[in-house]
Amino acid sequence: MGNHFLAYLYRLQNIERWSLMRSTTPENVAEHSFHVALIAHALCSIGRDIFGHDVNPDEAVTYALFHDATEVITGDIPTPVKHHNPQILANFREIESLAAERLLATVPQELREAYTPLFKQKPANPATEKYLKAADLLDAYLKCLSEMSAGNREFATARRQSEDKLRQLNMPEVEWFLDHLAPGFERTIDELSEEE
Repeated sequence: MGNHFLAYLYRLQNIERWSLMRSTTPENVAEHSFHVALIAHALCSIGRDIFGHDVNPDEAVTYALFHDATEVITGDIPTPVKHHNPQILANFREIESLAAERLLATVPQELREAYTPLFKQKPANPATEKYLKAADLLDAYLKCLSEMSAGNREFATARRQSEDKLRQLNMPEVEWFLDHLAPGFERTIDELSEEE
């Protein structure tokens, strides 16, 4: 198999998200991964600097960038489909694992050791996984805010569900993010500029 790892990852920009919803602004998996990395860094920084938690923002960013990389092979399976029942979710996890193997086979042998943990292991700090899940959920929530601010009620239920899941995490970092950083996503560029 050729060393096409990065060529595959660049194709994440071709994998559309929210395929079951009408969006005012289309989103792809590459954008989502970047956003999750930004949010993971922010959450970990909040956790470390405001709440004194032992968490590494750099580790979270690295794992966030690769958290949906296998979707270049599997495509983006909508959450309601994936989580319809335990059997579908188990089958999807197996497909994800096979996709990770296939993707890793495209990494040059000399670099494989650097990338294998990102596909086959959990982060060194167990808390990082919780931050990654929160960042992924927050990105969905922020997409809903953005869509609803553009007048798209298609995202009303998804917003409610995302917010409920975020609150259930019981993470002070998430609450801080929602109180201090999320409100800007409901404002226009002019409104953001007025507040500077």
